Amino acid sequence: MKHFAIIFIFSLISLGMNGQAKTLHDFRVKDIDGKEFDLSSLKGKKVLVVNVASKCGLTPQYTKLQELYEKYKGHNFVVIGFPANNFNGQEPGTNEEIKTFCALNYDVTFPMMTKIDVTGKNKAPIYKWLTEKSLNGRMDAEVQWNFQKFMVDADGHLADFAPPREDPFSERIVKWIEE
Repeated sequence: MKHFAIIFIFSLISLGMNGQAKTLHDFRVKDIDGKEFDLSSLKGKKVLVVNVASKCGLTPQYTKLQELYEKYKGHNFVVIGFPANNFNGQEPGTNEEIKTFCALNYDVTFPMMTKIDVTGKNKAPIYKWLTEKSLNGRMDAEVQWNFQKFMVDADGHLADFAPPREDPFSERIVKWIEE
């Protein structure tokens, strides 16, 4: 009986903690131009959050991310890019250089945010939330490399993530968008 009471109390505490988990919509970040971007403006949209880099073997994924955005943006979907220089110095540029690179080489029109850290001691709060179950209430998902994709549902809850090499048009990602 004592065991049951302890398990019951622990379950209630766990439910309470999950009920208090933040959502993507609780964050404000800076866009690539340094202007505040309130992620609550994305309520009702599925969001694919991607840490991007300009000098990576996976950089050509910008093309497919842009195509994905174009194809589904009318269906309450958006891609958001967060440049990060956490993996072998593959995003060394300034925000202005990154913006120019993306426009000239990949015609990127999806929202790009200011360069941040996605790993380490200076990890941005949004990436702490994306990667730590204690904050997102769903899962731990440490960023493995550039172009890791986090899927956030229309209510702002983390739904899943896709590893860096997974194609933006993978069956799993497209199915998630179309659900």
